[in-house]
Amino acid sequence: MKASKKILALALGAAMSLSLLAGCSKSADKNSDAPVGDNTNQPEASQPVGDDTPAAEGRVYWLNFKPELEETAQKLAETYTAKTGVPVKVITAASGTYSQTLNAEMGKSEAPTIFVVGNQAGVRDWADYTLDLRGTAIEAELNTDAYNLYDESGKLVSIGYCYECYGIIVNPDLIEAAGHTMDEIKNFDGLKAVAEDIHARAAELGFDAFSSSDMDDSSSWRFTGHMANLEYYYEQEGTTWTECPPTISGKYMDNFKNLYDLCINNSLTAPTDLSVGGHDAEGEFKSGKAAFFINGSWEYSAVSESVPNATMIPYYCGVAGEEKAGLNCGTENCWAINSQVSEADQKASIDFMVWLVSDPEAAGMMVNELGVLPYKNAPESTNGFLADAAQYTANGCYVMNWATNYQPNVDEYRAALVSALNAYNADQSDANWENVRIAFVDGWAAQYQAVNG
Repeated sequence: MKASKKILALALGAAMSLSLLAGCSKSADKNSDAPVGDNTNQPEASQPVGDDTPAAEGRVYWLNFKPELEETAQKLAETYTAKTGVPVKVITAASGTYSQTLNAEMGKSEAPTIFVVGNQAGVRDWADYTLDLRGTAIEAELNTDAYNLYDESGKLVSIGYCYECYGIIVNPDLIEAAGHTMDEIKNFDGLKAVAEDIHARAAELGFDAFSSSDMDDSSSWRFTGHMANLEYYYEQEGTTWTECPPTISGKYMDNFKNLYDLCINNSLTAPTDLSVGGHDAEGEFKSGKAAFFINGSWEYSAVSESVPNATMIPYYCGVAGEEKAGLNCGTENCWAINSQVSEADQKASIDFMVWLVSDPEAAGMMVNELGVLPYKNAPESTNGFLADAAQYTANGCYVMNWATNYQPNVDEYRAALVSALNAYNADQSDANWENVRIAFVDGWAAQYQAVNG
């Protein structure tokens, strides 16, 4: 199932324009009609670079946030340098280490010129190091303002370069091989019945229900960041957070537990073995060893080669009315330009960004990896999971916004969740689940205070 940019813009853009997906501090409410302001200290707005353009001054150092983009980013950097003579360096932070890598690299003499500020917590921490992108050529390429981040003064700190969705990736062929159909999975009861039946007959079937749910840095974010979103989303109860709440109630923790327990107890890997990591959840799904895989639209390119009709379903967790649930849609992928580097480096970096989203070949490579680019000259998406998201919305299902982007003091907050979940994985007692609840709910208030006082 393929969706055009028009369908995706209607289905996802409208929903996500309700908020800027900001992090844990108050943000200004901005839109594309905001005044441009004084940009006299910015580099001149640049034009897309073509084959006939002479080599420009300046350098580009892109500190890439997305490990799955590494190979493509390196190819694009090499191609751009060959076309323009502008040196482009790409360093990709290991999964779960972007904050540490950014802190280390920004202290160097040749610091990144392009980096990611993906939520309002990042805006608070890095606004002084970012160029105001209002009035620049890269802003002019956008087809929506819904994914951009501003500081309280109205400065455009970072600019969305893709948007995504996440949920439960499913291999329908394995569901059918187990004697079930996708029509059975419309809520948590249906998902639970299918998953538990597959797990009970795994030896007979030759595959299990869920791929591994490791708690190491390369995987834990799927649960402490993404799956945690279901609790935050439903706790909004029909509203949309516009700033980080100082406390949360944990009202939907039982629903988080429903889905989490289903994943870890009906899997290729025993819960007691999850803390050490090292299991290849993606490989397990691609090789047909598991029917369900917790992940997002960025996996489409990787898994569709092996499972061409892979689809994505919502986080069914037992909430009333969840038959009308859609996917979790949003982004934390927003480019910023380093205001501390030379104007030549800033201009070179903006030129490079414009080329990435407007050159047919370069933008096509980006779309193949990232799914959708919110830019008017980018090609249409071929990402089936984003098409699934659009189809849910077209069917009248609600979009689950990325409320998880508000997690306070995110690294410390998630680290405490990992610790509590590992203890629970080792011994699924009521007492250990209570410690998960404490880390989830009380930990939110504690980390909010740590950041905001």
